[in-house]
Amino acid sequence: MAKDTKTTKNRANRPQGQIAQMWTVYKMTAKQDKTSVLWAALSFLLVLGAFITFTTISFPGNVVNLVVFIIMGALFGIIAAMFVMGRKAERAAYNRIAGQMGAVGAVLGNIRKGWRSAEMPVAVNPRSQDAVYRAIGPAGVVLVGEGSRTRVKVLLEDERRKVNRVAPGAPVSFLYVTNDSEATALADLSKTLYKMKKSLNRAEIGVVAKRLESLGLNIPIPKGIDPSKMGKMRRG
Repeated sequence: MAKDTKTTKNRANRPQGQIAQMWTVYKMTAKQDKTSVLWAALSFLLVLGAFITFTTISFPGNVVNLVVFIIMGALFGIIAAMFVMGRKAERAAYNRIAGQMGAVGAVLGNIRKGWRSAEMPVAVNPRSQDAVYRAIGPAGVVLVGEGSRTRVKVLLEDERRKVNRVAPGAPVSFLYVTNDSEATALADLSKTLYKMKKSLNRAEIGVVAKRLESLGLNIPIPKGIDPSKMGKMRRG
């Protein structure tokens, strides 16, 4: 009896498999975004329909080809549906943490491909909890403000002066992930960074990043969300 209880506990504590994690994420996404299942189903049907149309036009009357292409279309359709649900899940995850302290860091911590950024802010107002994050990439140095636009602007200008002091000539831009209608949405932050005009090559990015390391962090860090959850969400 004790052995059965121990086995049950071990199963309960065993980490979910990747498929189980994906299914859990998809269920949460479908619950939060009612259109996600519709878009996933539509993408599946479009891919499947494209395969069937191709084989019908190219090999009319060939039953074997039709069966093969239906199977291939179904497989690629599932992949397309999973891709759509993955993107929907990512956006849903961002929407759940939008407005929380540390949300910008959670997004920046998952950005790779030519950008150097961190989950930790470089400056925080301990009273208001407004924060500034720094990303270095092809567009230069991008300072991202989180909190109230009016208050965080002071922090941004202060950080701009620091960057100009240690890395003169490096382009510095502001992005506001704040509580106003003109702000960049949290879910669009990474896309916005990639769309910014390129002004530094890889070698210049490395030089600027090394110089900015000397600035350190201007914080006491308030408690916020756990940014590592975002990475797990995307990998799951």
